[in-house]
Formats: sequence, C-alpha cells, structure tokens
Amino acid sequence: MNIILFGAPGVGKGTQAKILSHIYHIPHISTGDILRDAINERTPLGIKANEFMSHGKLVPDDVMIGLIKDILQTDRCKNGFILDGFPRTVAQAKALHPIFKELHIKVNKVINLDVKEEEIIDRLSKRLVCKNCGKIYNSEIDHFSTADKCFKCGGELRERGDDTPETIRKRLEIYRSETAPVKKYYEELGLLRNVDGMGEIVDIIQRLLATLEH
Repeated sequence: MNIILFGAPGVGKGTQAKILSHIYHIPHISTGDILRDAINERTPLGIKANEFMSHGKLVPDDVMIGLIKDILQTDRCKNGFILDGFPRTVAQAKALHPIFKELHIKVNKVINLDVKEEEIIDRLSKRLVCKNCGKIYNSEIDHFSTADKCFKCGGELRERGDDTPETIRKRLEIYRSETAPVKKYYEELGLLRNVDGMGEIVDIIQRLLATLEH
C-alpha cells in the first residue's frame, strides 16, 4: 500500500498516518522527521538542508526530493509507505512522478482530508509541541499543558508561536494558493479521494480504511 496523505495544516494527517502505519505495517514518512533524521545523521543531503534551514530559508525541492528518494529505496519502504506533508506544490508532485516510475512504485491512493477552517483554527490553537522530539499534543484531547513533559522523550512542551488564530488563517491562505492545486493534479490522474476529517479519530480512521480498501 503506497499512500500520499494530503490536506491543510491541522487536519490531522500525522495522527491518522500513525494509525494507518500500525494497521498496514508500513512506515509513516513525515518530511519533518526525514529532515531531522538526515540533519542528525549528517548525511550529505542533511548537511545541505541544514545550511538552508540555519539561514531561515526553505529547503529547496531538489534536496527534499533527494531525501525522499533515499528513504523510498530502503528496506523500510519495501512493503509500502504513507507519505505525509509532501508534495506541497504541483512542481514537487511532478518531480516525484519520475522517481516513482524509476523505483517501480505505484501510488494506490492520494487521500485528501477535509476539515472546516474554524475547526482547524480551534485544533491548532490548542497544539503543544515537544521542544526535543517534535511530538505534537492537543491540550484538550491529551489533557497536557506546558507544565507537563513529553510522554515519548521527557522533553519540555511549548506552544508554537505561529499557532495563533491570525497566523493560522494566513497559513491557510498560503495553503489554498500554493498547495491546494496539487489536489487538481492528482484528481486529473484519477488518484485523489476526499475523506471527511471532522469528528472523532476512530470515525475518521474508519472512513479512511473504507476509502483505501475500495
């Protein structure tokens, strides 16, 4: 099962990807995790990515594509994968296409999680992130606060500076203008499936499974 999980910030891609990863026994490939691992391991592409990030610049497409290609070639992905957070633009989607072809990878489904804007703002406003490992918590669902420690690594939890309603709305505007066209690209390829991302986690996962298995 080769899946691309798609959707605006705050729709729950990471949460659902982790559950699907456990169900299908395939890795959840998050671009944030790929970058952190490559930088920590000081791989050639990790060093290059860090140079851009340390200067506050976005990691270029060719570097990100290279990092993803590297991981897709490992034994970890031999039975499939869930790609979360990439591609973000049509250019990135088009750059991935020849790599999938070269590696004989057939993408089964591109899942777009649909969540109402006000719900996204509410979710992200309650988000806490571990300073150490990057694990994300929801203060309401997980009953965590900044006084608590990360359950995974014991690190300190913090609120992200860009998780205010004003900045979230701006991020959603950027998403609509830059990333939403990727939906049309995959729709034209006949791969896109829209799934309602509202409601309880258990209900959303059932909708995802029903979509993936038909």
